[in-house]
Amino acid sequence: MDTTQDPRPLYLLALGQLEKLIAEAGPDTLDRPTPCTEYDLRTLLGHVVGGVHRLAYMGEGGRSEDVAAMTGELADDAWPAALDRARARVTAAWADDAGLDRPAFAPWGEVPGRAAVGGYVLETVTHGWDIARALGSSVPLDERLAETALAIAEAVLPAGGREGAPFGPALPAPAGADPYTRLAAFLGREV
Repeated sequence: MDTTQDPRPLYLLALGQLEKLIAEAGPDTLDRPTPCTEYDLRTLLGHVVGGVHRLAYMGEGGRSEDVAAMTGELADDAWPAALDRARARVTAAWADDAGLDRPAFAPWGEVPGRAAVGGYVLETVTHGWDIARALGSSVPLDERLAETALAIAEAVLPAGGREGAPFGPALPAPAGADPYTRLAAFLGREV
C-alpha cells in the first residue's frame, strides 16, 4: 500500500464486509472455533469490535495501550449493533484528513495516522476471513481487500521470526490460491 494513500475508504469497505459477516453470526455459531486459534467466534467478535474502538480512540488522540482490544460481555444478538456503534465512532474519529499525517500511538508503536488505519485494514480483512471460515459463510469476500491487506502484511512483517507478533511464520499457499488464502498463509494460518 502506498504510504501516501488514504486508507480510510478501504477500512470502511472492510468494515462493510465485516458487517455482513457479523449479521450471519447467530447464537448457535458463537462457540465455533476460528482459524485464529486463540479465539472462538464469540471472543474473535469481541476482539474485532474492540479493535474498531481502539482505532477510534487512536484517531481521537489516545494511545492504543490505554484501551483494551476486546469488548466486554455482550448478549448473543448484540454484535451487529455493537459494530454499528464502533463504526460510527471510528468514522468520526478519522474524519479529519489531518489525522492521517498526525502521529498515532498504535499497538506496534508511534506511526503516522495513515499507517495506523492501514494496519487496521490488515487486521479487519484478516479477521473477516477468519469469521467467514468459522461461519462457512456465503458472503462474497472482496478480493481487492485481501490483495491490499497482503501487500500491507508483506511490507511490514518478516516472513519468519515473528516473535511477539500476533501472527505465526508464513506458510506456503497452494498453487493458484486466491488472495484470501495467500493472505491467511502469509499470516501463518493453516489453509
